[in-house]
Amino acid sequence: MHTDIVIRRARADHPQVVAALGRLDAYLASLYEPEANHILSVQELLVPAVSFFAAWQGEHLVGTAAVRRRPGERDTDGAPYGEVKRMYVEPALRGQRLGQRLIDMLEAELRERGVALAVLETGAKQHEAVRLYERCGYTRRGPFGAYPANGLSVFMQKRIA
Repeated sequence: MHTDIVIRRARADHPQVVAALGRLDAYLASLYEPEANHILSVQELLVPAVSFFAAWQGEHLVGTAAVRRRPGERDTDGAPYGEVKRMYVEPALRGQRLGQRLIDMLEAELRERGVALAVLETGAKQHEAVRLYERCGYTRRGPFGAYPANGLSVFMQKRIA
């Protein structure tokens, strides 16, 4: 693992973040039709309910992750939750546990804010992402929020408190 990588809070409208999110969006667009991509825009990532983090190697952004805090709903048995969003690691650094470090940061953020449930939606074609979440202790669950059960999504959760 690259120990010189630092993860810290960042603004989603930072130019390097915007460029990385563009690369992530292009990748997702190569896998799924637009209506199957559930992407938060840069503006949606700037709201107070979202905590956004970036991984930096020197002056270069090499990863992103966000968590959106949500109120409880029927699909979470009324428990408030944090939804993992915008996970991205530069391809050259994949397989070095940076994704796990980003997830750890998001979970610590949720615990600090008193949120005990982390959930996520990822694409069924993103096998590496599903394996990452499983390694981090996430288990499959049904849809939550307004996500459709369309066969293209994998829904996962983890109790973190």
